[in-house]
Amino acid sequence: MSSGIRNFIVSVPTERLAADLGELPEGVELVVWPMDAAAPRDRFDMVVPPYMSMTRVLDRLEGVEVGLVQSQSIGYDGVADLLPHGLRFANAASVHETSTAELAVGLALAAQRHLDAFAVDTAAGRWKPVFAESLADRRVLLLGYGGVGKAVAARLAPFEVELIPVASRARDEDGVAVHGIDELPSLLPRAEIVVLTLPGGDATQGLVDDAFLAALPDGALVVNVGRGTLIDTDALVDHVRRGRIRAALDVTDPEPLPDGHPLWGLPGVLISPHVGGASSAMRPRVAKLVRTQIERLVAGEPPLNVVLGG
Repeated sequence: MSSGIRNFIVSVPTERLAADLGELPEGVELVVWPMDAAAPRDRFDMVVPPYMSMTRVLDRLEGVEVGLVQSQSIGYDGVADLLPHGLRFANAASVHETSTAELAVGLALAAQRHLDAFAVDTAAGRWKPVFAESLADRRVLLLGYGGVGKAVAARLAPFEVELIPVASRARDEDGVAVHGIDELPSLLPRAEIVVLTLPGGDATQGLVDDAFLAALPDGALVVNVGRGTLIDTDALVDHVRRGRIRAALDVTDPEPLPDGHPLWGLPGVLISPHVGGASSAMRPRVAKLVRTQIERLVAGEPPLNVVLGG
């Protein structure tokens, strides 16, 4: 297709995203479709589903001709089972790395410096100093060295940690010695903080199990901004209850965490409700990605970040 193509139809879920896109190439028609009802057209060149409810509405694309489904999330585990057959699906790599890495460092700092306890003391009007563990000088095992992992690494650098990046295979990447996951048995006993940024899926499910946690030193902190399924929740609860391990979690399994779950109120656990990407950093970055995809498709170039149906 050429740059002068007419009737290039794109749907976005909100008026705000439509406004954020700014000026688009000639011939692009923008339709606001929250996907809360049947499709208003029988064909779209690109569909951007809503952010938090995407997996619940993908079935509305059944029978609709769609060139590309552009997610607003990085993760896409389970999407293949929900996406109508034959559709291309792109994830939102480049959108959430900054915000998620920011929260990962924030969770680590909060847990190390007792900021969660100080928040409770503030509400109670209680002055209760403690001598805390620093983030500085800690050995931090970073499990996952993709976009989010690299963003976490960049933000940890000024904190003077000893960073140990781990990925699926050992490699030297831009001067960084990345360890392979097969080296975990020798790395875990020295890891004072573990930051998880891996995606979900069968390959990573339950990776942080009882044996993984048992290999960590007493008092180690596990920070998870990847997917809740990375951790065997029962094993984590057991280790935290025994005072061996601490946890700061943006994602859990199950999720949302139900009322009465043993992780709630458990000393040594700090939970944020899956908000890694939910910050003001998302808005300009998702608009930039969507605009770039539109421009590429209109120009006849392949879209970025296609992870299914390519």
